Amino acid sequence: MRKLKTFFIRTYGCQMNELDSEIMVGALEKRGLERIREEEDADLLLFNTCSIRDLAERKVMGKIGKLGRSPNKRSIIGVTGCMANAKKESIFRKLPHVDFILGTNNISDLDAVLDEVLETGKQTLKTDMRFEENLNYFDAVRDDPIKAYISIIRGCDKYCTYCVVPYTRGKEDSRSPDDIIAECQQLAAKGYKEVTLLGQNVNSYGKDKPAWKELFHDLLYRIDKIEGIERVRFMTSHPCDITIELMQAIRDLPSLCEFVHFPIQAGSSRILRKMNRRYTLEQYLEKVDLLRQIVPNASLGTDIIVGFPTETEEEFQMTYDIFKQIRYSVAFLFSYSARKGTPAYRWKDDVPEEVKNERLHRLMDLHLQISSEEMQQMLGQTVEILVEKRTKSAQLKGRTRCWKKVVISGGEELIGTLQWIKISGYNHQTLLGEIVSNPALKTIGF
Repeated sequence: MRKLKTFFIRTYGCQMNELDSEIMVGALEKRGLERIREEEDADLLLFNTCSIRDLAERKVMGKIGKLGRSPNKRSIIGVTGCMANAKKESIFRKLPHVDFILGTNNISDLDAVLDEVLETGKQTLKTDMRFEENLNYFDAVRDDPIKAYISIIRGCDKYCTYCVVPYTRGKEDSRSPDDIIAECQQLAAKGYKEVTLLGQNVNSYGKDKPAWKELFHDLLYRIDKIEGIERVRFMTSHPCDITIELMQAIRDLPSLCEFVHFPIQAGSSRILRKMNRRYTLEQYLEKVDLLRQIVPNASLGTDIIVGFPTETEEEFQMTYDIFKQIRYSVAFLFSYSARKGTPAYRWKDDVPEEVKNERLHRLMDLHLQISSEEMQQMLGQTVEILVEKRTKSAQLKGRTRCWKKVVISGGEELIGTLQWIKISGYNHQTLLGEIVSNPALKTIGF
């Protein structure tokens, strides 16, 4: 049987994919393989893919397709991630040089699948729809020594009409709270200062396991007590499931950052209904108002899709106006692209591409304007940052509690520490500042 000595992994997509890659790196290193950064020299090439956008899929197909045109194929090639589930029927047909396909719910089968490929020489497919919590998170090999992603719930039950996630990652499945706490404690012992709790809908945590009697806000209170974990973030939140108890946790827990990713997707109730988002614009705004009453200094992030089937100019303008009203600090903005297997795929994609692009750029320009105004507002303010790493220009980079990037001068000893910084300027989306030893005025809301 052929022996693998080295591997190369490339990750596309979201934070959950990044964490899945870290878990697979741990499994491969435990198997005795060495990770290398040059794909042309690797015995195993692993592509952890994303299927949320058409562009993401085309990038992966183009990249792997190019490998197939090489006259000297020597590497084992594997495709994992959401595209493995969404395109499992066509990957082997379009990319016959791929050796195995491993679904998002089968990461723990990586060793067995590799053995099968090496023993038989045949293409292998393993893509279960149901996730079973048997991953070894504790052996994950993380690239970042300061911040870590932690999976708390996988899958989604919302079935938005444009989204492939329920079909690629399956139904919601919460992870044991004791396992999560144990992983946080292990990370704290290793010197990690920040954790980001991940799930397609973290607000649903625990609802699928009522016997636990532990919901998302309960978990947050437990994590806040872990010594050494200075900051806790979470994403993504579905507006339907955010509760008063969660808002109160954001207000009351010192470690919990005052940033909430709160995707609206569209500003028209009719489009929201067509998207199956399960809330109206009025209900969404009520949640935003309540959050800002309870946590006045909270910053909000969002996802928005423009050009959804049948979206009119008037309905796009509603999205634009809501964005301007709420003033999102972070925004992921996309034009609609049909995803095969979703209900929306059956509908006519009737908004012309040039109209989608024009609307997208108008929204992006608004976002840049708001970001610039926020940066201007922060001049002279004193904010807390977690110093993360050194930049290519030999400065230090960190982030505020509400996700703003800040660059300062300083030594290596500051990496991994919390520092109070007085903002003196900004460059595009990056704040510039200086360390303040004894800040008299501290601003939390940035």
